[in-house]
Amino acid sequence: MEIKKKIPVSWKAYKLGDLANIDKKTLSSRTPKEYRFRYISLSDVNNGVIGSELPEYNFSDAPSRARKCVEKGDVLMATVRPNLQGFCIIRDTVKNLIASTGFAILSPKLKDDSEFIHQYLYSYSISRQINALVVGSNYPAINTDEVRNLSILAPENAAERNKIANILSRWDKAKENIRYLVEAKKKIKHGLMQQLLTGKKRFKKFMGTPAKRETPYGEIPKDWAYPLLKEIAEEVTERNINNREITVLSCTKYDGLVSSQEYFRKRVFSKDTSAYKIVKRSQFAYATNHIEEGSIGLLENFEEGLVSPMYTVFKTRPDAHPPFLFKLFKTELYRHIFEVNTSASVDRRGSLRWKQFSSIHVPLPSFEEQIKISDYIDLYTKEISLLEKQLKLINSQKTGLMQKLLTGQIRVKV
Repeated sequence: MEIKKKIPVSWKAYKLGDLANIDKKTLSSRTPKEYRFRYISLSDVNNGVIGSELPEYNFSDAPSRARKCVEKGDVLMATVRPNLQGFCIIRDTVKNLIASTGFAILSPKLKDDSEFIHQYLYSYSISRQINALVVGSNYPAINTDEVRNLSILAPENAAERNKIANILSRWDKAKENIRYLVEAKKKIKHGLMQQLLTGKKRFKKFMGTPAKRETPYGEIPKDWAYPLLKEIAEEVTERNINNREITVLSCTKYDGLVSSQEYFRKRVFSKDTSAYKIVKRSQFAYATNHIEEGSIGLLENFEEGLVSPMYTVFKTRPDAHPPFLFKLFKTELYRHIFEVNTSASVDRRGSLRWKQFSSIHVPLPSFEEQIKISDYIDLYTKEISLLEKQLKLINSQKTGLMQKLLTGQIRVKV
């Protein structure tokens, strides 16, 4: 596939194979069985970063795909589902590092071209070429020859290539820093949820007696209640009997209740919604057959919506704060409790209907403390959301800059 755009002065149309050797070194079947190495699989590369804890193997017990040798300066390019952009660069000195045969290992012929090649893999030009190669394929993958023949438009001056790459890599560093902050905030939030929602950590204002009470899932403060759900909530069975046009919702593991049509990008529900259940703001709905996967939501973004007849809908009574309960239900502890109760259900389809669900206990502080706990956790949720928006903006800005730098629309001085 040839680049047909007008080539800037002192730029040239290359093949990727002109700038890099492909799969320069691989392990043979005669490799000593005791040879020990760290292994990079396709799943270890995400957002241009390699996972921090790579598994180690002896050659004798390693995955059969562990064959390609990797050195400092190499660029890894996923050739299986390459449109997902599983690319990364090895910036540090490595020893005994082996990659999956699902990667092409690009070893730059000029050492300083590593970063330029890595950045170019994310360009619109490469994406367009890859999509043309895999379109219509049941198994989207490209082979070594196709990698070698990918077209690259680049300055003939290696110093100019290097400067372009350094500019783009600084944007990557900014993205990496924000991703680090997001993950750090998520870990803090996760820890706080585990502690605040079970009373292991409390706000000074609400500190009462230090005494604890035992529950089947650990201790909670003695001044907290431990009611059955049916004591603080009741099932809602209202149906859309007039077949009104109301947004149909789906329950997702991470985002709760969302518009079904927006989530799936197509209509996946019946035209006749008269049997669908109505869920109103501050009410809960869960997928009766999938709640052990975390599929429970609290309606916060709509006044009302519809859910499948297979869902269970319920509302809380005045002494329970819905956002507090929703956060509790989203903890790993309650996902486990739902799983245990689903497994124990007499329903052969593995569902958790209201009768069984409402017999689950929940730790419940005073209404005021519930609000305080929920609002405090929300602060972290908002911070994470702002960081993720910032990351999205930086990514968009980098993409725009990349398009101009890698086509010569913007030139750098060298």
